[in-house]
Amino acid sequence: MSQTRRLAAILAADVAGYSRLMGADEEGTLAALKAIRRELSDPKVKEHRGRIVKTTGDGLLIEFASVVDAVRCAVEVQRAMAERNADVPPDRRIEFRMGINLGDIIKDGRDIYGDGVNVAARLEALAELGGICVSRVVRDQVRDKLAFSFEDMGEQQVKNIARPVRVHRVVLRERSGSSEPVMGKSAKPSLALPDKPSIAVLPFQNMSGDPEQEYFADGMVEEITTALSRIRWLFVIARNSTFTYKGRAIDVKQVGRELGVRYVLEGSVRKAGSRVRITAQLIEAETGAHLWADRFDGPLENVFEIQDRVAIAVAGVIEPALQAAEIRRSSSRPTDDLTAYDLYLRALRIANRRTGRAPSRRCRHWDWRLSSIRATARPLL
Repeated sequence: MSQTRRLAAILAADVAGYSRLMGADEEGTLAALKAIRRELSDPKVKEHRGRIVKTTGDGLLIEFASVVDAVRCAVEVQRAMAERNADVPPDRRIEFRMGINLGDIIKDGRDIYGDGVNVAARLEALAELGGICVSRVVRDQVRDKLAFSFEDMGEQQVKNIARPVRVHRVVLRERSGSSEPVMGKSAKPSLALPDKPSIAVLPFQNMSGDPEQEYFADGMVEEITTALSRIRWLFVIARNSTFTYKGRAIDVKQVGRELGVRYVLEGSVRKAGSRVRITAQLIEAETGAHLWADRFDGPLENVFEIQDRVAIAVAGVIEPALQAAEIRRSSSRPTDDLTAYDLYLRALRIANRRTGRAPSRRCRHWDWRLSSIRATARPLL
């Protein structure tokens, strides 16, 4: 089948927090996504003369002949999604990130390829929840044709694109002074923590001043995220969600609230000659307390080898650090549930019969706690 080149407006969309949503309610999330496509996104794409190139579990790739149609379609979908989510709890909301680029593409059958597509995907990763990021050429093409304003986010170095991309955020408010709220950084909802320990690996900072090391730093984060995801009891936020914080000043507590995670891993990469130094630190998002930090040095002769080695090492030391932190959280959490304490005593009695041990200090601590609970509960009986 022949390949053809043409200029097109590309819209890339992705569901934020897809892994978390699927982990909480797989069937419900799939049903909700199908309803959104059937009732909202597909009709809007058709209305604005777009073509859905392909879909993934959590994303869409759409092409338009007109960049004005692409931006108008994206804005209408995002505003409609904000209305749909108004009465939905923050931890159950389906929210899209979108990126739009105008560029040369290669059409091969029904699929499309090229830097025009790649840049759109990178712009989508930079967008915030319910937001839209566009390239400078898109902004220049539509700024006098649509009633939307744009916020300049500066030049961003993105993966697999040689030159920095000038990024603009669509401000979802009409210039006429509409009172409609802007979907901006201050409007991000706080997400509820999942049932099990959760962590987000933030983009590592490139301290070398060498743009080439951006790719190494991004690859390092991807490898660490993959290694941590193999820990079955740990909930790991997807890379697409964490990379929206790339190049931004980060407040760890805010990141924890926005992503719904208990722990955050951040780090940096520094190159010196033929060697590289990677630092990483584990932080409890709620308090900002540092739980662990370390650095790793190695030669740059084999990039993939050092990435694998550091990823395995980081995952290996983080697992016991997180286990220790979770044990501290559990032991410091008080309980007013007498039934839970009763079950604890029964289990302790069985254990003591088998081992012949005397009641431990921990048991005496529980006796004191039971007295406190009884004193509190007596007026209610």
